[in-house]
Amino acid sequence: MWIISFWLFPVISSFMWIAMLLAMLGNWAVRDTPRYPSMERGQTIAYISDIGAQGLKPLFITGSVITVVFLDLSFISERWLRHSGQLVPNKGKLDKFFAIASIFFSVAGALGLILLSIFDTWRHPEKHVGFLIMFMVGYLISALCLCAEYLRLGIFYRSQHRILFISFWIKLSFVIIEVALAIGFGVCGHHPHRRNASAVLEWVIALVFTFYIFSFIIDLLPSVRTRHHLPQGEKRLEMAETGPNAPRAGAQQDIVYEEPLTTDSMGPNANTYRGQVIR
Repeated sequence: MWIISFWLFPVISSFMWIAMLLAMLGNWAVRDTPRYPSMERGQTIAYISDIGAQGLKPLFITGSVITVVFLDLSFISERWLRHSGQLVPNKGKLDKFFAIASIFFSVAGALGLILLSIFDTWRHPEKHVGFLIMFMVGYLISALCLCAEYLRLGIFYRSQHRILFISFWIKLSFVIIEVALAIGFGVCGHHPHRRNASAVLEWVIALVFTFYIFSFIIDLLPSVRTRHHLPQGEKRLEMAETGPNAPRAGAQQDIVYEEPLTTDSMGPNANTYRGQVIR
């Protein structure tokens, strides 16, 4: 049985984000793709913010808040688990600087998303664009800081913890893809005849962001433990090895151990026995 742990934060965040996007897109499609007041002439595909500025604004705000709160909790959890030794610890001040910087810029990105959902593109177009840039730049810089941290950790723990390099490449791929998409999104957005292409790119950027959130499960899973119940025969063998102070054979006893789900990327304190004997 998996113990409820920090890996649930990115799960909640990613599922909330994708559920919100699908609900907004589905609502727009079911209503026969209406043209909203915030859409420009010739634009037939709605931006996420066009849909979020209308009747689904409460969903847009709520979904954005839940997404970034649990995502930033994932950043904070990763830092705390390394500090407590349940994940491989940072090896220097520079590693810790990158970790703390990633949290700082993730909070900035979170504020950007929350504020852009409140200051919608219809009523506050200039503020909306500014907070959109804040959201995208904040999380991109945060991802770059994580890449730097994981690259250093991966080099130091090269032979023991290959998952660090896997996570590094996933996050670096996210940065490269999102930067390329963001450039296309910005270029198309400045041309009135390419608004539809810009809107499509915005939806793609949002979907790619989902996979980035989901990647934090890989980072946090090594801190997860499973519970192992010894069979009755092994229980008696273990009690017999304890000597004269062992419980009587007729006594009921259940021995429960907590075992790591994986040893890859675990810290020095992750091997500490945390099982218990229940009489």
